[in-house]
Formats: sequence, structure tokens, C-alpha cells
Amino acid sequence: MGDEVRTLAYGSWPSPIDAALAAAHDGHPEYVGFVGDEPWWTEPRPTEGGRRTLVRRGADGTEESVLPAPWNVRSRVIEYGGQPWAGAVVDGEPLVVFVHFADQRLYRYRPGGVPRPLTPVSPVGGGLRWADPQVLVDRGEVWCVLEEFTGDGPVDVRRVLAAVPLDGSAAQDRDGVRELTDERHRFLTGPRISPDGRRAAWLAWDHPRMPWDGTELVLAGIGGDGTFHGARTVAGGPEESIAQVEWSTDGRLLYTADRSGWWNLYAEDGVPNEVDGLPSTERGVPLCPREEEFGGPLWKLGHRWFAPLESGLIAVVHGRGATTLGILDPETGEVVDAAGPWTEFAPTLAVHGDRVVAVGASPRSAYEVVELDARTGRARVIGAAHDDVVDPAYYPEPQIRTFTGPAGRDIHAHIYPPHNPGCVAPGDELPPYVVWAHGGPTGRAPLVLDLGIAYFTSRGIGVAEVNYGGSTGYGREYRGRLCEQWGVVDVEDCAAVAVALADEGTADRDRLAVRGGSAGGWTAAASLVGTDVYACGTIIYPILDLAGWATGETHDFESQYLESLVGPYAEVPARYAERSPTEHADRITVPFLLLQGLDDVICPPAQCERFLARMEGRRVPHAYIAFEGEGHGFRRAETMIRALESELSLYAQAFGLNPPGIPTLELTK
Repeated sequence: MGDEVRTLAYGSWPSPIDAALAAAHDGHPEYVGFVGDEPWWTEPRPTEGGRRTLVRRGADGTEESVLPAPWNVRSRVIEYGGQPWAGAVVDGEPLVVFVHFADQRLYRYRPGGVPRPLTPVSPVGGGLRWADPQVLVDRGEVWCVLEEFTGDGPVDVRRVLAAVPLDGSAAQDRDGVRELTDERHRFLTGPRISPDGRRAAWLAWDHPRMPWDGTELVLAGIGGDGTFHGARTVAGGPEESIAQVEWSTDGRLLYTADRSGWWNLYAEDGVPNEVDGLPSTERGVPLCPREEEFGGPLWKLGHRWFAPLESGLIAVVHGRGATTLGILDPETGEVVDAAGPWTEFAPTLAVHGDRVVAVGASPRSAYEVVELDARTGRARVIGAAHDDVVDPAYYPEPQIRTFTGPAGRDIHAHIYPPHNPGCVAPGDELPPYVVWAHGGPTGRAPLVLDLGIAYFTSRGIGVAEVNYGGSTGYGREYRGRLCEQWGVVDVEDCAAVAVALADEGTADRDRLAVRGGSAGGWTAAASLVGTDVYACGTIIYPILDLAGWATGETHDFESQYLESLVGPYAEVPARYAERSPTEHADRITVPFLLLQGLDDVICPPAQCERFLARMEGRRVPHAYIAFEGEGHGFRRAETMIRALESELSLYAQAFGLNPPGIPTLELTK
């Protein structure tokens, strides 16, 4: 191209970031851990059917995918899954247990060998599922969460802590699995075992609460025979969320709780009592009281925001609206953050000696595996290293903004203006913008390099990621704005950002779009129904019918989520109808694209089909693409390519753009 800068209309800029490139770099490393002194983690393989593999980093620095296709290291517990593997060194060699996605069995694996099943298959409903394992070599067992379906319905399920024999004796025998707890709680995380092996701690919660609403920290003694006794709640409750629990190396119980309005770290100050050896107090001591988060929403079992080191220091992922990696001294409350380019860290940590392994990213780099030396403070990339597959000059240059919404409330957002080193637009033209609503809704859009965003910005289409009221990362009060206000506050906040961008001359008021997936798909659809801000929208695996979703159409984990997001269904059924896009399809007058996975059990295709039936005869241009073999969240490269190209074609048609080389999406009326 040379140094020539061309003047071309927004949306028609040629870009080296095509949909295949964006798809190939979708997803990131997760679930780091140590096996002996080797860091291991899971990594996506979009071009291999969307599976996740297990990667080890050898002493010589080489990375190796230890499980070939079709092995897929991913749990389906609570459908969103959780920590799917754990490992130890036995007789000088790695021993790893992992969950295989296809059958959800727990497998034992030694490099060079063949995975051997440890758990049986159940023909009942969703079968047997496992997550958040701990390998106890001395006991010859794996302790983990067991999710067992008792019938064919999505809520016919029980969850307990269980011990699975490492020798494979339970591979065909359900009775060979030893249950460690009763069914007192509907949901729980995997157990954390005290250094002396005498106590276990875990988190539990019950309907209708979600884990970011209220959880309990449960402690139990462990008998010599490996049975639990004296289980009782020592912290948390209906109005306090505890996101994680661990033991320090000297046997103190550490946990993150939001009792101050922020997820902060606490240490249990109780001394063992004479009855059961468990702490006798119920209030922890804050280790670093700050108005920032040292925890987050427990969408997946086994998320880790902190990890105790042998030295007594604690590795922490913390921040306000963004996260960084630091080392906390619990004696002084001081945190020293790791130096480096990373501006966001995922909720996964592992420690070994003075080594801390995490997953970090920045606006110029995708997520990579980072190792921090807690003694020297030096941090370096050790795995999944970011590689500039195109000239970084094409990457977007985001802005962190705070907008003012209704009633003067703050709205946090990331603005990605159109950016291409070889193109500018005519001086009198304002760019089109797409407002992105994240999922959850208890999620947050991180400020990291996303080639899916760059796909649009490098072509001359701006992106505004809105962390609307209800998002995490800004304290419990901000999170609570969505209580009974879903479909109101999220819609208002996204619209306020879009209109503000137009009013300040950043965006073209007539060329605004909204898009989102899952809960963001709901917000996108509700925005098209409830506002006149947008010229079109992209709705991805959405919730569209609240009443259907609240009465058996979704999975157990979120089956009562709407009780807090919308209100008790038994008391306010009219509110469910009033806010549902399906009930008001006649209000949609602009083109839209609807994308859906046919295997989605969280937001099932039936919701889309009912919505489309209401659109029949309305002569609103739209397209519906349903993908076989895809669930909630697209994972296959070919799916993501078609989805991105279709979305761009929608904007081209709605905004009058001319992007080169993009297949035309056929819109039906």
C-alpha cells in the first residue's frame, strides 16, 4: 500500500483483518495450574471444531498440546462449566485428571499414554458431570463437584462434593463414587483442603440467589477415613457474596467477600474450638480494604482472583473497572503491582514457590500466559504469546470514557473510533457506530485487543462497548442497579452512550446500531423494541421471551435469575410480558440479524423461533442464521466467520456502506 493515505467513505476501508483471522484468534488461555514445577493451562482451538486442549510448558520453555483432537477439556457443570482439570507429579511423572466435553466423564491421563475414564456414564437426563477437581494423591482420590441429573428436565439435578477413586474402579460403577456432602445446598464449588488435611472449605448458595448476590462459606472437619463432619456456615449469607476461598500455608482461611460493597480479601481470625476444630468466630479481618474488586462474578466454578504463596504473601487480581496482577502483603495491606504492558487479567491464578502464573492482556495484545516472580517483581510471557498477525497500526485505539445517563448516573464505556493507517474519511462525514452490550448481564467488557472489534474499526465502523448499570467491576451498588430493572437500565445506558456520541459529533446519529450476545442479545432486542436510537441491530443467542425463560426453558443455574433481574414472576407476570421483545415484535421497524446455536440449552432456539413467528408479515428486513453443533457462545471458526461477515453485511445495507469482498447477507421481508 505504501505511505499513500486514501480518502474513502467510512465502512469501505480495505482491511487486512478478515473474518477468518478474527475467528482464528477468538478465545484465550484459561485455567492455569502447576503440575510439579510446570505451568499447564487450557487453550482454544477454533479451527479444530472449537475444542479446548491442555497445554504444558516444559522446563526448556517449549509448549506442547498434550491431548490431540478430539479430546476437549471442558466441563458442563452449571452449563458454563468451571475448572476442568487438575494435576500432580506421581513417581516423578505428571498425572492429570480432566473432564472431556463430549461425555463429561472424568479421565486420568499420563503423557505418552491414553486417557482412561475414572467415572461412569449415566443415561439419566444430562448425566453425570464434574468440575473443580483436586487431586489427593495420598488418598488416591479426586475431590470435586458432582452434578447429577435425576430426570430429563433441566432442573432435575442435584449437586454434591464427591471423591472419585484414581485407580479407575468407579469408571463403570456409580456406587464407587463416594459422596462427601449432602444436598443441603443447590450449588457449590470444589473443596479447598487445609494444609494439615483436617479441614475442608467450600462455597455454597441456593435459589433464587446467584453467587454474586449471596453465598455461604462452609467449613467441615475431615475424619481420618476421609469423611466430612460438622459442616457449618462461617461467613457469607443471603446479602453477602463470597467469590473465592483458599487456605494460607499456615492454615488461615482466606476469602473474598463484598460486605463492604466491594469484593475485598479477608482472613478468618477465629481459633479452633474444642468441639470440631473449626474456627469459632464468624467475621474475618480485612487484609486490604479498598474501594476496588479483589473478586468477581462466579460464572464458572474455580475462578481464582487470589492465590496464597508459601512466603505468606498473596497473589491478587484486583482493580476497579479493570484488573491488574499484584502481590499483597497481608501484614501491611500493601499491594505491589506487576510491571508490564498488561491492563487486564483474567480470573485464573496458580502459584508454585515464588512463581505466579496468570493470564493477561492489553489493548495492544491478546490474552497470554504471564509468569511473575514474587521475589523480584519481574513478569514475563511464558505461553500463548501474543503474535502480531497483522501490522499493529490496524489495531483500534480505545478510549476509556464515563458518560452521564438518566438521573445523572455514571455509565462506563470503552470507545473504539474507526482506525486505519491507510484511510481517512471525507471531512464532512461522521462514522457509523455499533454499541456492544456484553453478556451476563453481570459481566464486564474488558479493555483488551479483540480482533472482532478491529474487524469493524479497521473498516471505518466505530464500536462502543458499554459497561451498563449491572456490570461487575464497579462495586455492589453499581451491580445492583439492574435489580428488577433488566430491560430498562441496560437499554437506557446503551442508548445514552449512543446518543451522547452523536451529540458530541463523534458518531453519525442516523447510522447507529446495537449488538450483543446472550444477555447482551436481550439488551439489543429490547433496545430495538424500546427505543428509536438505532438503524439496525445484531441479536446473538438471545433471551427474547422472559415468561418462557422463567418457566422451564433454561438451565438450572439461571432458572430463577429473573426473580432478581425482573421481579418475582408470581407477583409481577405483567412485567415479564411488558418487557419481552417477543411480545412487542410489532415495535421493531429496522433491519436486524438473528444468530443462534441449535444446541444452546441456556438460550434455546425456541425463543428465536417464537420471535420470528411474530415478525411474519411485518415486512421488516431481517435474517436468521441457526448453526448446527453450536451451543451458547460460538466456538467453531467457520461459524464465527459467517457470523462476522453477515453482521458487516447488515451494517453495509442499513448504513449504505460498501465494504469490499464481503458476501451479501440476504435479508427477507
